[in-house]
Amino acid sequence: MIIDANNRIVGRIGSYAAKQALLGEKIDIINCEKAIISASREGVFAKYKQKQDMGGPRKGPFLIRLPDRFVRRIIRGMLPMERARGQEAYKRIMCYIGVPEEFKGKPCVDIPGTSANELVTLKKVSVGDVCRFLGGKWNDL
Repeated sequence: MIIDANNRIVGRIGSYAAKQALLGEKIDIINCEKAIISASREGVFAKYKQKQDMGGPRKGPFLIRLPDRFVRRIIRGMLPMERARGQEAYKRIMCYIGVPEEFKGKPCVDIPGTSANELVTLKKVSVGDVCRFLGGKWNDL
């Protein structure tokens, strides 16, 4: 199953992907850098900056700065990782920056209720912007 995260709310995509992975489905999420977090830009940046400033260089928490790993880490929090079925489901979820060659031209699943255009609020920030704020560097495809 291929999910396009372009202009989609990352939490809603994540909960759907986690549920499908627990049922045994293989999930591929493309365009992770264009996924949306629905909150104010300043609030999201302050939250992740505070997490980044905790601890020292050898102590956690270590924040992921690449958008594909960032989204996969969000989904990891929605899975029962202390159990074997949660760990197996996590292995079935893969996230990508942009659209890899193997997925070009293939149909993507449309999940209702995940579009950022349906949001009541105008406060939103993309995952790519958050990762760039944290110091992430990647080549846009």
